[in-house]
Amino acid sequence: MLREIGQLESIFRYPVKSMAGERLDTATLGWHGIDGDRRLAFLRVDDRSGMPWLTASRLPELLRYVPQKNGGSIPTHIRTPSGQDLPIFSDELAAEITRRCGAPVQMMQLRHGIFDETAISVIAVDTIREIGRMAGRTLDVRQFRPNILVRATTPVPFQEDQWIGGVLSFGPADDAPAVTVTMRDERCGMVNLHPDSAEAAPEIMKAIVQANQNMAGIYATVKRPGQLAVGQSIYLHS
Repeated sequence: MLREIGQLESIFRYPVKSMAGERLDTATLGWHGIDGDRRLAFLRVDDRSGMPWLTASRLPELLRYVPQKNGGSIPTHIRTPSGQDLPIFSDELAAEITRRCGAPVQMMQLRHGIFDETAISVIAVDTIREIGRMAGRTLDVRQFRPNILVRATTPVPFQEDQWIGGVLSFGPADDAPAVTVTMRDERCGMVNLHPDSAEAAPEIMKAIVQANQNMAGIYATVKRPGQLAVGQSIYLHS
């Protein structure tokens, strides 16, 4: 069954894992997600776990570091909270982050990206609005770190849960870019952090736990690559 569920409201890309992201009008959806998304991350050198990447859950100040580009999708420098522009692979940048987190780090680049679950994350406007209502706050969509923000035709929060197992296509054509919805997005403490100040508001995650078992949004894998653009109609194939 095919039905239109809404429009593509916003597209986001995060060149360096847990650092500031960027809002796009258009993006290339490849087999490994949005071109340039999370291709870089700080590796915690002494960490032998399966998830050795430094994130804002451990160092909230990472959110205040802003990747800078000179053409292309991969940044060349990072603007620090103090306003310095440091080369992305420089010893100076690694030393600053090492000092802040108290453990040695090294910037890594992976061609296929550095993701917690899958390459694409999706959330609907009404889900964010309901979480904000329950938390007593006006929330910034960037706190949820989505790649795709959906403005659904039917304004029902957490309706993304019903899309699991289906395919979202961006446009009605048979060759339109598409993703397969695989699982719900279980939230961590990053959702509490304001994207500009890195200040925490624990009531946000508490609201998600209360409203939907700590799930908000969905993960997806790429089924068909192509071009994404704000305003595209989104169809659910279920």
